[in-house]
Amino acid sequence: MSTDPITTPADDVVETVEIAEIAEIAVPATPDQRRTFGTVIEEKEYDPSEFDRLKIMYEGTLTTLKKGEIITGKIIQLTKDHAIIDIGFKSEGMVNIDEFTNSSELKIGDVVEVFLESVENKDGNVTLSRKRADFVRIWERIQGAFDNEEILQGRCIRRIKGGIVMDLMGVDAFLPGSQIDIRPVRDFDAYLGRTLDVRVVKINQPAENIVVSRKVIIEEQIAGQRKAILDSLEKGQILEGTVKAIADFGVFIDLGGVDGLVHITDLSWGRVNHPTEIVKLDQTVNVVVLDFDADKKRISLGMKQLMPHPWENIENKYPVGTKVRGKVVSLADYGAFIEIEKGIEGLIHISEMSWTQHIKHPSQVVSMGQMVDAVILNLDVQDKKISLGMKQLEPDPWSNLIAKYPVGSRHTGVVRNLTNFGVFVELEPGVDGLVHISDLSWTKKIRHPGEIVKKAEKIDVVILGIDIDQRRISLGHKQVQDNPWDVFESSYAVGIESEGKITRIIEKGVIVELPSGVDGFVPSSQLANKVVKNIPESFKEGDTLPLKVIEFDKENKKIVLSVVDYFKSRDAESIDAYLASHGLLNAPAADSTDIRPEDFNFDED
Repeated sequence: MSTDPITTPADDVVETVEIAEIAEIAVPATPDQRRTFGTVIEEKEYDPSEFDRLKIMYEGTLTTLKKGEIITGKIIQLTKDHAIIDIGFKSEGMVNIDEFTNSSELKIGDVVEVFLESVENKDGNVTLSRKRADFVRIWERIQGAFDNEEILQGRCIRRIKGGIVMDLMGVDAFLPGSQIDIRPVRDFDAYLGRTLDVRVVKINQPAENIVVSRKVIIEEQIAGQRKAILDSLEKGQILEGTVKAIADFGVFIDLGGVDGLVHITDLSWGRVNHPTEIVKLDQTVNVVVLDFDADKKRISLGMKQLMPHPWENIENKYPVGTKVRGKVVSLADYGAFIEIEKGIEGLIHISEMSWTQHIKHPSQVVSMGQMVDAVILNLDVQDKKISLGMKQLEPDPWSNLIAKYPVGSRHTGVVRNLTNFGVFVELEPGVDGLVHISDLSWTKKIRHPGEIVKKAEKIDVVILGIDIDQRRISLGHKQVQDNPWDVFESSYAVGIESEGKITRIIEKGVIVELPSGVDGFVPSSQLANKVVKNIPESFKEGDTLPLKVIEFDKENKKIVLSVVDYFKSRDAESIDAYLASHGLLNAPAADSTDIRPEDFNFDED
């Protein structure tokens, strides 16, 4: 702030005070002269030279004052509440006695500075202020300190949002929390009542706002220390510092005026979810310089590098076959990572979690943070990988399965799952076997296992084979019963007549169920001696057909039948009745040359 007196706006009136009442004064005789000097007691005429002399004498008594300036006055009277001050004006000014800091020491004749607030108030009196004069002088002093970057002292008087209010030479100034110290300040209340050295960093005179900083002074004081640290930095150097701030990605360390960063990966050899697991604010720690950029003043620090690497001599500490205990620190689709100790983790693959269970995700067996036991299966020191197993802590049940489930033995299991190719049956908890679709029935042509069994049903099975290496058990359901094809060989020999109920219509003909429950096949060319253009139009599921066996294949479990051959020994009336029942009476006769051997093969359907 300038040291010039505070001026008023341009439209403020500058008053020239005139002495209006004089006991006796000489005035010119002209009307203009009378208007100039105002009212007089007695008019006399003077010659021009005497008039000019009197005019000069009168003008010497006039005082020019400006509203808003600091002026000097003399105390001419003291009352209980006020000090009457002569400022050389036509009337004296009055100041409240409380505005003087040393009011008890005031006496008549003291010369004081006051602020002219108004030349004439509503009562016609001069308005003065000692407090405002002090305030203006303080502002001038603060402005000078700001311009010259001087250090001032202020007392912390109260806390507000974002910082502290200070008493700076009698006026309020704001000390932001970020400007209290070079380190983050977490307890503002600890500074209340303290006197601090500060520097004015911002002034808003119209709003009478002052912002100060203690941090800039501290930074200047440690500038030399900072330079010395930067000049002496070397990779591998071990330093002591204080935890200044903690972020998700790492920790900022104050090295005594210079900050360095310990990345979260350099805090510990072990897995760290957040830096607060390792350090806390204001903690003193030892760090090693990993790298630094002198231009950008960036320093990379490490803490784990001061500790031995956990993988040193790990072969001696954790040889293959060692039983260990650790915490589940991560889950992946393929397994669980176990922290054996800080910096040493191993993987339990889902295939190593159970001898018998089909585990799709490790969460079926373990959970985050759980302590589990495992066995060292493999140790790769070069790539720092450890393979662990949980199932190895228990005997392998498959080693006893051959004795418990010998081939040919019969058992009851529960249908655990159905697929297009077969049925998975649980023989005991964790022990499953597969019944292939071809081993579900001796007599039925099954398109899906769901036609025979449902999930969670009990089913009788026979052990067909066990593969210990592949952990597979082959089961059969149809083998629970004797093979009926030995009987069918005589029951359905070529030339035997029978009847069958249509159970399924396929492109090449129809599937029929014979009286003994076995399925047979009737090719489309053997359905009638007439041309059958559209089988579903002439034949429906549930229709019963007269049939004769024309082919029996025990090895491939296939019986082929014919309606045409059945009616070869029947009369015309029976044939017509059959054809009429299926809407084929007026159809063109079939040509025997249309019969193809492949029409007799229905396995693909």
